[in-house]
Amino acid sequence: MSWYLAGAAAYIVLVIVVCGRILYDTDSTSKTFAYLLVAILLPAIGMIIYFAVGANYRKNKLYSKKITNDNKLLNEIRKKIVIESESSWDGVDPVIKAHKKLARLLLNDNSPLSSNNEVKLLLNGENKFPEVIEALKAAQHHIHIEYYIFENDDIGNQIKDILVQKAQSGVQVRFIYDDFGSRSIRHTLVNELIAGGVEAFPFFKIFFVALSNRTNYRNHRKIIVIDGCTGFVGGINVSDRYINDTANQNPGYWRDTHVRINGPGVFYLQYLFICDWNFAADQHLKILPDFFCSTKSKKGKAMVQMAASGPDSSTPTIMLALMEVLGMAREEVLITTPYFIPGETILDAINMACLSGVKVKLLVPLHSDSFIVNAAARSYYAAILDCGAEIYLYKKGFVHAKTMVVDGELAVIGTANMDHRSFELNFEVNSIIYDEKLALELKDAFLNDLKDAEMIDPAKWKKRTLFKQLPEKLCRLFSPLL
Repeated sequence: MSWYLAGAAAYIVLVIVVCGRILYDTDSTSKTFAYLLVAILLPAIGMIIYFAVGANYRKNKLYSKKITNDNKLLNEIRKKIVIESESSWDGVDPVIKAHKKLARLLLNDNSPLSSNNEVKLLLNGENKFPEVIEALKAAQHHIHIEYYIFENDDIGNQIKDILVQKAQSGVQVRFIYDDFGSRSIRHTLVNELIAGGVEAFPFFKIFFVALSNRTNYRNHRKIIVIDGCTGFVGGINVSDRYINDTANQNPGYWRDTHVRINGPGVFYLQYLFICDWNFAADQHLKILPDFFCSTKSKKGKAMVQMAASGPDSSTPTIMLALMEVLGMAREEVLITTPYFIPGETILDAINMACLSGVKVKLLVPLHSDSFIVNAAARSYYAAILDCGAEIYLYKKGFVHAKTMVVDGELAVIGTANMDHRSFELNFEVNSIIYDEKLALELKDAFLNDLKDAEMIDPAKWKKRTLFKQLPEKLCRLFSPLL
């Protein structure tokens, strides 16, 4: 009995210490409550969960080396950012005038506003990968490629073979992969790349001892930069599942969106890649003129900016940018996201837009790839339905696109989901494209997707039984952890 009491007392002390750590280390009230709940209600397991996915290792300078390298690099190229952006401010583009606050917000995060870009919307893998393959084959100086998921399948090996061929022909090829998302290629395809002359590194090598923390902070970016002038960014990873081709016999339909950018808009994608490369490869890559497209190059008329953030960011830039986008909308906002766990800040921004007379339409999957995430997301629907938003459930397959269209003149296409993980934990990047032509193309794609979606009836949604709502309410308690 005495041993039992001693053990119980020790456990209580341990819980108190962990709860103290949670209170000290977590800034968000909702996250604090969720972690306290997990630590108290799930003996032992709850504390493991907290240290696995909740502990704020940023305060312990986990990414201090990356931050240092970023700052050095930033000082080297700051003049380019200022020169490029100031020339764009002098223009009379009405879209920029309407969204000047957003552009200023991103410029304060050192993301240049670039003009003279050619942009091309790429819907689904079957349209993205032919463009990627063509661009890779045309590379003359360098290929920089960074992916969350890169799989050892047909398309993965096609791209691998091209990278090896280009490396052997004298093109500099650098490859970053997330060690968690791309774990299937660690000992297979990566070795083939290295043997073929490609420099390849995991963004953050996972070892068993550090498994919990390093899996929590993921590099969710999908970036390709070719010769400093051609870039790709969006939601589509390198995997056969993203190709809707009967020959691949993939189960289900995968709906996703990417964008190809030719011009100075690639500048910040290159900056992000070099920062991530210096961290992953433990190098200080020398900045060469060939890494950045000439600002005098006139590929098109679109103006482009990037919103990027991650565990090394001083502010949640992507979340702030989305708040600004929602706040400045005048007529309509069209949102597509696979994971809708917005948190109170974005939820309030959506409701403010709706109550201000803006038409807000949200497209989400009918069935997510996670029951818990899907249930937590559904718990947020009632709040925005009450304010007048329209919610559509995509039935054709899984919609994985992360896009927004504002007033038919501004488009957001990127890697960030509308959830806590993308806003706070993952390394993400969204392209902000000030171009009516591309925005209208993305709007048409959104309206076409609605043909395969079912609109939620607000009246029926309110009448759902408490029994049906209970799992959603419970999962919402843990939404900051998802």
